[in-house]
Amino acid sequence: MTETSADLAVIGGGLGGVAAALAAARSGLRVLLTEEYDWLGGQLTVQGTPPDEHPWIERFGATASYRALREGIRAYYRRWYPLTAEARADRALNPGRGRVSALCAEPRVAHDVLRALLAPHQASGRLDIRTGLVPCAATTDGDAVTSVTLRSVRDGELLTVTAPFVLDATETGELLPLTGTEFVTGFESREETGEPHAPAEAQPENIQAASWCLALEHRAGEDHTIDKPDDYGFWRDYQPPYWPGPLFGMVAPKPQTLEPARRLLEPNPDPAAPAPPVAGDLDLWAFRRILARENFAPGFLESDVVIVNWPMIDYVEGPLFGGDPETDARHLAGARAMSRAFLYWLQTELPRADGGTGLPGLRTRPDAVGTADGLTMGPYHRESRRIRAVHTVTEQEVSLAVRGEHGAVTHHDAVGVGSYRIDLHPSTGGDNYIDIGSCPFQIPLGALLPRRTVNLLPAAKNIGTTHITNGCYRLHPVEWNIGEAAALLAVHCLRERATPHQVHADERHLATYRALLTDHGVELSWPRVHGY
Repeated sequence: MTETSADLAVIGGGLGGVAAALAAARSGLRVLLTEEYDWLGGQLTVQGTPPDEHPWIERFGATASYRALREGIRAYYRRWYPLTAEARADRALNPGRGRVSALCAEPRVAHDVLRALLAPHQASGRLDIRTGLVPCAATTDGDAVTSVTLRSVRDGELLTVTAPFVLDATETGELLPLTGTEFVTGFESREETGEPHAPAEAQPENIQAASWCLALEHRAGEDHTIDKPDDYGFWRDYQPPYWPGPLFGMVAPKPQTLEPARRLLEPNPDPAAPAPPVAGDLDLWAFRRILARENFAPGFLESDVVIVNWPMIDYVEGPLFGGDPETDARHLAGARAMSRAFLYWLQTELPRADGGTGLPGLRTRPDAVGTADGLTMGPYHRESRRIRAVHTVTEQEVSLAVRGEHGAVTHHDAVGVGSYRIDLHPSTGGDNYIDIGSCPFQIPLGALLPRRTVNLLPAAKNIGTTHITNGCYRLHPVEWNIGEAAALLAVHCLRERATPHQVHADERHLATYRALLTDHGVELSWPRVHGY
């Protein structure tokens, strides 16, 4: 076993972890950043999902460093790729022209830009980045975390880190059980939260589906059909009781109404052709496209490249975390197997518009996601363990149906902002989509504070939200903001020799900390002209 120390230990290298490490290092702290996978960036890179963002993201509603990430991705394409003159001149360049976001790009490029943002701090010696490590143990003294031990996924070697503050930026809140920090999973009860969409009784194992995404292109006239998976028959016929047919099919519920709606998959449509008869997420090829041929010089791309994060690969057989190791491993393998089976279904059985079946020209793009087979490095986790917080954000604080013209509840301790619909995918407890309108909201400091533990802070999807409000607080720019706010809270506490709970309780501390956030380009409220 080896040992190391830092001013701040950031365990988990997703978007929240990277934002935290960046903020702490530029503030002069010695930072250790660890990550399980070879890449940093979590849901944007390891999990392959283009950013889910609100419609005002180009103007406001994100931190300055998150904007730097977005503009860095655009600059990467302008510097290194043969863009058309029109694309190069577009200030809001969207490399994939995907409809899910104003910025759909290759996960590999996003990882390169994240690494570039962190590189100066590595060169200065303030930032130590170590990949291939998972937390496996921790020690505590009363209400304080005294050390975290991590195990190498490559050789099993152990690393123990000590730091005055520890941030849990893991994808599923792995430090919470290890440190004895109180947490919740799944659905809380209506009696506990008062939420209109909560069940009568708590359902701790009822967790949103995870999806193992993949990157695809289409080569017309070629055959890239993979070997038939051994469990293909099971997945081909798989049908949850609330689904209108087998999950491997082109009809799925619309999230807002649950009415069955037909999806369209037309690879590489002619840009000059009339628009397809469906739009939005019903047009599977365009919705999460990360490279669009029309943005690049003629002949540069033989095919668009898209990310498969579609209803057909939402894994609901069981949670991917929180059980015993054998059960967790079985569900992880199941989610991955499901996605491979879906690829085979697309190649061999997908109903085509010409009456035929299958698109054998579909093939994965391993280079885009950094793997050998084109499936992403890890699964897309929509939900995590969540701290029992000083303040837990509930549905009635942000729901458009509840709040209406009043907007979301305002918080005197706000440490950032976000906006997205409450977007819950089918879950392991047998629920269909829950899709609820929400108001642009603030991130309260109280949601970043465990009720008891004094020096462990959440820095990802593990803050004090409920199963329901996680649906709008889990997205890319909000997770980044959470990580940045958590790191700057640690910076303030170290400078002022205070605890996070003292900062929350003391108006002078709180004002100084919020001024620090503002100095770093963190927006604390929505513009008044927007009405919130």
